[in-house]
Amino acid sequence: MKHIAGKAALLALSMMSASAYASHWSYQGEGAPEHWGELDEAYKTCKSGMYQSPINIDSTVKAHISPLETHYIDGPVTLTNNGHTIQASENADTRDSITLDKQTWTLQQFHFHAPSENTVHGKKYAMEMHLVHKNADGELTVVAVMFDQGAANAELDKLWSVMPGQVDQNVTIKATLDINKLLPADKTYWRFSGSLTTPPCSEGVTWLVLKQPLTVSAEQLQKFTHTLHHDNNRPVQPLHGRLVAE
Repeated sequence: MKHIAGKAALLALSMMSASAYASHWSYQGEGAPEHWGELDEAYKTCKSGMYQSPINIDSTVKAHISPLETHYIDGPVTLTNNGHTIQASENADTRDSITLDKQTWTLQQFHFHAPSENTVHGKKYAMEMHLVHKNADGELTVVAVMFDQGAANAELDKLWSVMPGQVDQNVTIKATLDINKLLPADKTYWRFSGSLTTPPCSEGVTWLVLKQPLTVSAEQLQKFTHTLHHDNNRPVQPLHGRLVAE
């Protein structure tokens, strides 16, 4: 069942890049998150799903979860403004990956939300980065990194300096970006089962939310929000009995 859900999530992920498919959902007005499930039959899981993301991380259970091993070597090659976020995408033959549950998960893309989508004890962070990975079976794992407002992040500047200002605009990332510098040194995390946080909200996605936040400057945050012209966070969703492991 998880395999099928993972395949559905992967298909949804590929469809997200098609602006025609994504054109009538948004974060405001008639296309806002509370209406996503009614906008299109393909989005019905946004309303009916029982394992939706993001969540508020509050009560957790202690578990023997495997450490997260990251192997980020190549870095992204393109940066896209799709109207919903700013997304950095990998080459098809990238070596960027993580090891989790004795499996290799290859990085597909990473993107940003401001303010954060997941919350911790009710706290919203200034920004959240989602690194989306796929395994050989087509299942998805998202690694989430939180950012507090504070000192500027030098690695982010390599992306921000070429950030596309227009919707559906793509640019080539010429600077060598070290993804490792966009993650904290301490990679302890909270883990739960969830979904994509954008339509069609497909479930069967493994979520790892790193506990240690990084920082983003007020200027960096302002450039992101000014480029998108709106907040791009989906509200937290009910747990429906799900457990968050740490």
